[in-house]
Amino acid sequence: MTIEQLYEVYRKHPVICTDTRKISKSCLFFALKGDHFNGNEFAHQAIESGAAYAIIDEAKYAVNERFILVSDVLETLQNLARYHRRQLSIPVIGITGSNGKTTTKELIRSVLSQQFKTFATEGNLNNHIGVPLSILSINDACEIAIIEMGANHQKEIEFLCGIAQPGQGLITNVGKAHLEGFGGIEGVRIGKGELYEFLKSSNGVAFINTNDKILIEMAREKGMKNLIGYGEGNENFISAKLKNSSQFLSVEWHKKDGTIQIADSKLPGIYNFDNICAAICIGSFFKLSPEKINAGINAYEPVNNRSQILKKGSNTIICDYYNANPSSMIVALDNLESNLAAKKVMIIGDMFELGEESTFEHRSTLKKALNINSLRRIFIGEEFYRLRDNSGAEFYKTTADASLALKQNPVKNATILLKGSRGMKLESLLDLL
Repeated sequence: MTIEQLYEVYRKHPVICTDTRKISKSCLFFALKGDHFNGNEFAHQAIESGAAYAIIDEAKYAVNERFILVSDVLETLQNLARYHRRQLSIPVIGITGSNGKTTTKELIRSVLSQQFKTFATEGNLNNHIGVPLSILSINDACEIAIIEMGANHQKEIEFLCGIAQPGQGLITNVGKAHLEGFGGIEGVRIGKGELYEFLKSSNGVAFINTNDKILIEMAREKGMKNLIGYGEGNENFISAKLKNSSQFLSVEWHKKDGTIQIADSKLPGIYNFDNICAAICIGSFFKLSPEKINAGINAYEPVNNRSQILKKGSNTIICDYYNANPSSMIVALDNLESNLAAKKVMIIGDMFELGEESTFEHRSTLKKALNINSLRRIFIGEEFYRLRDNSGAEFYKTTADASLALKQNPVKNATILLKGSRGMKLESLLDLL
């Protein structure tokens, strides 16, 4: 079956499923394979559960015409997404970066939704499987789309751009994330810059934080011409400055020769200033009124443990443990340091995927953390445990060990930063805080 023929099947059955536990009536089941599973083995179950067709790549499972045999299911999914993207005439905004991708994406979604029927990547569906699934979720009612693209090695953003084909794009920043896969910070720079390369080759538009010297240099190196700037300088398409950061951020902004506006957010942390500015810039580019832009910024409330404020008993918890890398850890610690709370506690977990830089980066984070005025400093994970010292900080090899310590000596009446890599499972500590 050709992609064109499969696309006709997809048009009649436009819901894609890859998990038999989530089968919906008349969907298309793609039998993907993983390290520990083979989707072909579940294709019959998918059909029995209501799927219209199952796309498989092992002939022995093709027992009737409802099983569509292809050479490679994943490759077919990606090719189908590419084909569908070519049929779309709506703006598609690609977003990548080391930190802040998801928060920025959700802010942009909230702003653009004030005027357009907006699609945005759900959750963390931002890889070689998630991006095709996202593209194939865009229906005829959608007027604009935001596609998040993640990467942990070079050439991945290039590949994802080939599927999503963004006409506009944004790199939030370049930081110390996935150093192991990228081969160091220069590798991260090259990998994220693949979005600029795609936009240049397709005459697309890049939104750029002009206060970020690394991004400016990258755009210059790539020869980018269609740049829409945002930042603190008055020469920008959107000029902005921080008005208030005592609890949630307020941003004062204006277009060139425009009236000064105030966008009040529900986001803590000065590091979210750039994310808010990006959403304001993109909203302005697509000609939303200042009133709609400000309403969109105000409407977004952080969830999914990214800059999320949680009140529990006498404690206020800054839930920022969806993931962590050295760059995001530093700004989170800076934010805690600037917090005006009388009692502050930090609970910091190991950062993963740092390769040969892991010990150095954990030692740097530890040094910074120990210089911040804090009632308790709790470090969790094997990397931090190897660096334990006599500073008075608490070091625990596992999250379970930290849990026992918190049961014996609970935290009360404090503002708590809870941050670490997803694999540390720091959410298991919430019931004790």
